[in-house]
Amino acid sequence: MSTSAQDLQSTRVVIVGGGPGGYEAALIARRRGAEVTLVERDGLGGSAVLTDVVPSKTLIATAESMTVIARASELGIFPAGEAAGAADAAAAVQVDLGVVNHRVLGLATAQSVDIKARLEREGVRVVDGAGRLEGPQRVVVDGAGAFDADVILIATGAAPRVLPAAQPDGERILTWTQLYRLTALPERLIVVGSGVTGAEFAGAYNALGAEVVLISSRDQVLPGEDPDAAAVIEEVFTARGMTVMARSRAESAVRTGDRVEVTLADGSTVRGSHVLLAVGSVPNTAGIGLEEAGVRLGPGGHVEVDRVSRTSARGIYAAGDCTGVLPLASVAAMQGRIAMAHALGDAVSPLETTEVAATIFTSPEIATVGYNEDQLKAVGTAYRVSMLPLRGNPRAKMMGLKYGFVKLYIHSVTGVILGGVVVAHRASELIFPITLAFAHRLTADDIADSFTVYPSLSGTVAEAARMLHRHTP
Repeated sequence: MSTSAQDLQSTRVVIVGGGPGGYEAALIARRRGAEVTLVERDGLGGSAVLTDVVPSKTLIATAESMTVIARASELGIFPAGEAAGAADAAAAVQVDLGVVNHRVLGLATAQSVDIKARLEREGVRVVDGAGRLEGPQRVVVDGAGAFDADVILIATGAAPRVLPAAQPDGERILTWTQLYRLTALPERLIVVGSGVTGAEFAGAYNALGAEVVLISSRDQVLPGEDPDAAAVIEEVFTARGMTVMARSRAESAVRTGDRVEVTLADGSTVRGSHVLLAVGSVPNTAGIGLEEAGVRLGPGGHVEVDRVSRTSARGIYAAGDCTGVLPLASVAAMQGRIAMAHALGDAVSPLETTEVAATIFTSPEIATVGYNEDQLKAVGTAYRVSMLPLRGNPRAKMMGLKYGFVKLYIHSVTGVILGGVVVAHRASELIFPITLAFAHRLTADDIADSFTVYPSLSGTVAEAARMLHRHTP
């Protein structure tokens, strides 16, 4: 056995947090021969699997089925026995939210069990409990003892932020982790916050049949996202009967019996049956000994890391939402993998956030990759842009899809893809060719000259690229 292999076998890695950043890091460290202990207090998979990504996207997929049913009459599909055009297909079905949420939580639990089984099969020691640092080389777990470490990874995630005058009760005033306790569809759901989480849940519950009021403190929903994409989503929300209150900031939420009342900054009130607080998140970094161990935290409590996930303390790394880099499970997992590769002496490429493809799971979805227009303007890059609506796409017409577009940015001189936005049904899948092009510095002509299936939604990606071809004089 080589000396380096012996060194790795004697390397003790302790990971605090079992979400994507933690369990992906554990698998990488074990494959490189380290002794790995993973500490998790709430269940393997963390909030991503148990209360966030997996359950929310399962709920959204269910809601999407209702969206498809709502379009059925346009495609000539009606309830049996009804004359064409005489009834709305969506009115012939009902949503049993208790059954929906039972399935949602069942799938999340099954995924958590699968993750634990895989970790144990790979030889990772899994410790149940809350971990905290006792110096830079030891993790103490309540009820389970202390674990010495050569390398520590912090992957403790984040929790929903709440308003001081809007405290969740788990029944009428809710965070997104508590929604799955509902057994009946809210009569009138007030969603406070129009960022990604607020927009996704507002759209899902609207599609399931609830009356939804979305309170946005900005001029439009999804602030910070591509303005054209946000405008499409707001148009869709309004067309589907949602009330969108722009430039309205919620100050408080109180419950009176089976009703809730939200007071806005201008003194007006909004009444409903339930309130969802979607006003961001706070990192789970308080009270676990980070600063005492030499780990520097940012103003919001996030762990400060570099592009290989190192903290300010030697031998301590961090990954995931507790770092505030990008609140995506895919980014957390990559940070965890990079951290272990770096810590154990393997070749590693620093994290490049512009290569991250992100999706907002509204209906239609919004997917993005690369640089946006504001970023390109800020650095003075010479760029060109094309934007092509989906309404002319034959496959979109066949499917009854009316909303969406493909937008591409390229360098004005080289033609290299600089970024892209897709607003469409399954945009999360359609963004992949643009992601490949961006990551490998392909040009618009490279995309335009590639075959696409006819008919397909991806044909619009190629057509948007063809619009950017420029003949050389």
